[in-house]
Amino acid sequence: MLQNPETWVAVAFIILMAMGLYWGLRPIIRGLDARADRIRKEIQEAEQLREEAQKQLADYKRKQREAQREAEEIIEHAKVEAKRMHEQSQKDLEDQLARRERLTLEKIEQAEQRALQEVRNYVVDIAVAATEKLLRESLTEKRSAALVDEAIEDVSNRLH
Repeated sequence: MLQNPETWVAVAFIILMAMGLYWGLRPIIRGLDARADRIRKEIQEAEQLREEAQKQLADYKRKQREAQREAEEIIEHAKVEAKRMHEQSQKDLEDQLARRERLTLEKIEQAEQRALQEVRNYVVDIAVAATEKLLRESLTEKRSAALVDEAIEDVSNRLH
């Protein structure tokens, strides 16, 4: 059996395989371990990146909701402010119209008072002129002197 070359080839093969496994397996195992460590690190980094991306996405969505809410608040505030300004301008317009109406009525009343006063003055002037004309025509000199004396006496009585 030891003389058989096939036995020696088999023994040599087994020894070679054992040596190969002993010295060659370690670098292969180390290489595989290193590769497994790299893959593990890459997986951890990928998980961290995924978590960061999810956090950023959640943060973006939260900011988007806040921006939407702020935009809605701004729009609502603008609507309220526009309504308030419209109501204020409406009130100001009504106040201005009421003031103009009051001033116009006052001017009309003043014009009526002036017209009445002018009519009264005119009537008084006509009455005085008519009375004067009547008195001149109807009074004689004697009667006129008596009326003047009577008026003087009436004035002096009123003064004392």
